[in-house]
Amino acid sequence: MKVSASRRTTGALLALALAWPAWAQARPLDFAQAVEIALHQNPDLRSVQAQIAQARAGVAQARGARLPRVSVSVGATRTNDALNAFGLKLAQRGATFNDFGAGQFNPAQPGVLDIAPTNLNHPAAVNDFSSRLEAQLPLYTGGKLDGYMRQAHSMLLAAQAGDRAARQAIVDHVLQAYDGVYTARAWRDVAAKALVAAQSQLKMVDNLYRQGVVLKSDLLAAQVNLENVQVQQDQAADMEAQAMDGLHVVLGLPLAEPLELGAPVSVAMPAGTPAAWLDAAEQDNPRLVALREQVAAAGGQIEVARADLYPQIGAMARFETHDPNAGFAAHSYTVGAQLTWNVFDGGVARHAVDQAAAARDALQLKLQSARDQLAMGIEDAYRKARLANGQIKGRELAVQQAAEAERIVARRYADGVGTLLELQGAQAMLDKARADLVLARSTATTQRAALLLALGRLTASAAQPR
Repeated sequence: MKVSASRRTTGALLALALAWPAWAQARPLDFAQAVEIALHQNPDLRSVQAQIAQARAGVAQARGARLPRVSVSVGATRTNDALNAFGLKLAQRGATFNDFGAGQFNPAQPGVLDIAPTNLNHPAAVNDFSSRLEAQLPLYTGGKLDGYMRQAHSMLLAAQAGDRAARQAIVDHVLQAYDGVYTARAWRDVAAKALVAAQSQLKMVDNLYRQGVVLKSDLLAAQVNLENVQVQQDQAADMEAQAMDGLHVVLGLPLAEPLELGAPVSVAMPAGTPAAWLDAAEQDNPRLVALREQVAAAGGQIEVARADLYPQIGAMARFETHDPNAGFAAHSYTVGAQLTWNVFDGGVARHAVDQAAAARDALQLKLQSARDQLAMGIEDAYRKARLANGQIKGRELAVQQAAEAERIVARRYADGVGTLLELQGAQAMLDKARADLVLARSTATTQRAALLLALGRLTASAAQPR
């Protein structure tokens, strides 16, 4: 028995989700695995997949409308209605002269032609067991079936593009949450280094105070600074906890679920320039693809509406049986073709065409707006990504310079030349430089991801361990 790849993947993800607690304790969760978990758990993605199934059914329905429609029916009837009773006897091939009242006809009787035959006007009840096999085939529909097919096929492509867009959006959300945890941990490390520095400063000031080199106000200021830095340490810990909670939410996991992350990831800057990317992005960006297919589907709806302005031609073949008992005694067949043309409907069909055309025009304008926004988004993400790349190099140099400045000022203070205010200022500059470096690295990752998302190229493999 063969099993499809999609079913195998779904089964594997389900097994992973069910065995998650033990699996999470066994080894860290890397970024690619986090994306797979999120894709499996996300309800929006399941909704899009349901839309794809709906669109596929629409394509099959439109394709089936081209084929003959075959129906089978059986029935049983008992009636003494004069018209129907006589018609059923004819269908059963059982009508006789006596059904016309032949026994009452006497040519010698005056006014015989005015006598109403009893058997014809007041027949006895007739039983009929009937069966019918009928096939109908559309020969010409004015383009309606072609319009239905075009509309259904375009809606399927739009739904599939929507699925790609939803998947890329989920990858982006997971990346932001995953990187957010490491960014929060980097903030915590900065706060930890600041705490070590504050403790070292307090120890140095306390020694100098005991030696009578500095005033008590310096000692109090160092103690206050340590308390402030400890508060920052707690804030950094809270930030990490919040980031971890956010990752749990994105992955669809309970907040209490143990979670250990794999290596941090980074996103490489794509090669090329915005001008070169734009044409490819208009073809690859799934949101634009979905909008283009929606425009095409609206064009199909115009064809469907316009078809009502033209004649409709169809063919029919029917085979019937009628029997006074439960059987198939009398057979008959009927074949034919029919042309129907609605020559006047008060403008209903014409206005339906105008309405469908207006709907397509609205979608075309929406598509043009989306193109403009895409071009602007690519340019904006490119500028921000380049700026973040430059900031990383500058922030790294700033950290080195601030660390050296702090070392010199600390030495000067220990020698009694500098002031505590200068020392704390130098330490604050070092803390800020480290924090700015953390922010620049996080910004670079998110902006590169935003650029790939705009280009329609963001996948789990775009984020590599750093």
